[in-house]
Amino acid sequence: MNIMRFGQWWRAQDTIDRGTYALVGILGFALKHNLDRLVATYGFHRPWGFFNYWVPVKDVARITEVRGSEAVFLGTMVALSLPFIWVGVVLTMKRLRSAGLPTYWVALFFLPFLNLLFFLMLCLLPERTVSPGTASKDSSFARIVPESVVGSAAVSLLITVPVGFGVAMLGERVLQNYGWGLFVALPFTMGFAAALVYGIRQPRSLGGAVWVACSSVLLLGGALLALAFEGIFCLMMAIPIALPLAALGGVCGYRVQKRRRFQNDAPLLLSVLLVFAPGVEIAEYMAATPSPTYVVRTAIEVHASPEKVWQEVVAFSEIPAPTEWMFRAGVAYPIRAQMLGSGVGAERHCVFSTGAFVEPIEVWDEPRLLKFSVTSNPAPMEEWTPYSHIDPPHLHGFLVSEGGQFLLTPLADGGTRVEGTTWYRHGLWPARYWRMWSDAIIHRIHLRVLRHIRDEAERTAN
Repeated sequence: MNIMRFGQWWRAQDTIDRGTYALVGILGFALKHNLDRLVATYGFHRPWGFFNYWVPVKDVARITEVRGSEAVFLGTMVALSLPFIWVGVVLTMKRLRSAGLPTYWVALFFLPFLNLLFFLMLCLLPERTVSPGTASKDSSFARIVPESVVGSAAVSLLITVPVGFGVAMLGERVLQNYGWGLFVALPFTMGFAAALVYGIRQPRSLGGAVWVACSSVLLLGGALLALAFEGIFCLMMAIPIALPLAALGGVCGYRVQKRRRFQNDAPLLLSVLLVFAPGVEIAEYMAATPSPTYVVRTAIEVHASPEKVWQEVVAFSEIPAPTEWMFRAGVAYPIRAQMLGSGVGAERHCVFSTGAFVEPIEVWDEPRLLKFSVTSNPAPMEEWTPYSHIDPPHLHGFLVSEGGQFLLTPLADGGTRVEGTTWYRHGLWPARYWRMWSDAIIHRIHLRVLRHIRDEAERTAN
């Protein structure tokens, strides 16, 4: 272990061995964390824990919204961090140089969650001096990948799955952004990177590259399920878009690893892939746009007069337990509805399996039109999980009903056409893909209510 003079701590030249890097990193974090706790506790009278490094100020969606005491607190914590950040960057560049890796990988030092894996990797990689003209295939990174098919596949998954988990946590827990970065960029880059690592020692087959790429995404889903971050139903909805993208990434990785220059380009390609998905997530977060509003309409014919149907529309009795697979899988389903008052200004409560929608009446045109807004939304589903309960962020504010209506149209045969409409928005991207799921779910909810209204109205009419 090398002992550095004081001036060397602040200059990015030279190198540092892995033992010194690990020791300084651990001691430096311990010192900084305790200093932060001291300042936060005694200076600002607020708690400070490990997760505050990712979310230092609660209930603030954008940095531009920080005001008053929150701004003073955040500014103080940033000022305390500056010398530690500089020393960390300098030592990381020294360590990258000693491991024979590109110094621009220091950018990973600033990526939440990924920087922990990056630190662990630099603590494990042996020292190596790369002379000019030495091929990248003899680099320290390539040497940790076995030449065997099984060994290279295993190391590929051991690298890409934890990194993918870190990027997923950045999007879900820190940025709370379920978009292109999480559902498109992440599976593609995981598949691409998995195939590259798999073939870094020697070219592999197309089938093997695609298999490793898809396995990395499936194992990530298994990790999210096992660690209680996601449920089975949401993972099932994500698989149809994630697996093809992972396979496409595997195909791209296969094509790249067949090139003669791949061994020289591998470190650059992997470093770009490491920052691509979190970069997309951060860009989406910074350029967030309002969620669009969608509409779903479902109609059914009832052999009863509009007056009879109206009585069931306003407040319907308890619906029998569902038999539809999606409701049994955890999607919230309607149970009953009750009306508090009558006319415009009355309040309708539609009780679902996860809670009640509160629906103030806006139009009461008996027996033709009942229109309402929605002021309170329960969770859209109860996740299937090995645990008793999980509460991922997407259950709150990402699928929201804004209003609805029932339109009753008399038919020539004395019956009634009932059309149920829901206006809703969701904050999931790609919007077209997730709208297929949300439209289908809302359509099934409509049918469950309308069929019950039909059955009850026809029963009382006879």
